[in-house]
Parts: sequence; structure tokens; C-alpha cells
Amino acid sequence: MKPRALREAQGRRGEWLAAWFLRLKGWRVLASRVKTPRGEVDLIVRRGRTVAFVEVKWRERAADLDTAIDAHRLRRVAAAAEALAHKYARPGDVQRIDVLLLAPGRFPRHMANALML
Repeated sequence: MKPRALREAQGRRGEWLAAWFLRLKGWRVLASRVKTPRGEVDLIVRRGRTVAFVEVKWRERAADLDTAIDAHRLRRVAAAAEALAHKYARPGDVQRIDVLLLAPGRFPRHMANALML
């Protein structure tokens, strides 16, 4: 197992890459690494009337991405998103939970609506 500091640095790099990927797809980054008592949201992004609360997962091996996210993690992101929605979403906006999976040498996999709010 890698030291915690190394995993943290890789996670931050993954979030930085994810933010740029989403910007290239037309999303505007509203916030990153937002912590609440109920959980953390890696990225909060907006495109038009859609606000997405994005969980970013970085893995060294692409094969490990298939198990990088589970229902428990999605529920924690959803709980944090619920606590933050009033700050980032306007009335009438669509809110959703997205997941962005990253690995070296692979094109990012963006899973929109991984969990609908």
C-alpha cells in the first residue's frame, strides 16, 4: 500500500485533470474539494441549467477503476451535495451526481447521472 501522502497527491492530480477535462466539455468549475459534515464533493460544476456534484477517482491501473466507486461512496457524495445544493444550484436547475474515472494512458470515463438527486 502506498503512503497516504502519495495517494493524496495522486488524488489531487486526478481532480486537477478531471477539472480540465470537464472544462473542455463546456463545464464551468464552481468549486473543488468541498467538505461538509456529511461528506466531501471533489468538484462542483455547471453547464447551462445543470449542476453536477462530481466524484473523481484516480487509479494507477485502469482495471482497478471498475471497483473504484460503490453505492456507499455515492450516498456520501449525495449527502454532501444535498447539504451544498442551496449554495450552488438555482431554482429550476437540474442537479445530479457524476463520477469521473481516471487512469494513466486512458481517456477519462465520465459517468453522468451516476445517482440522480
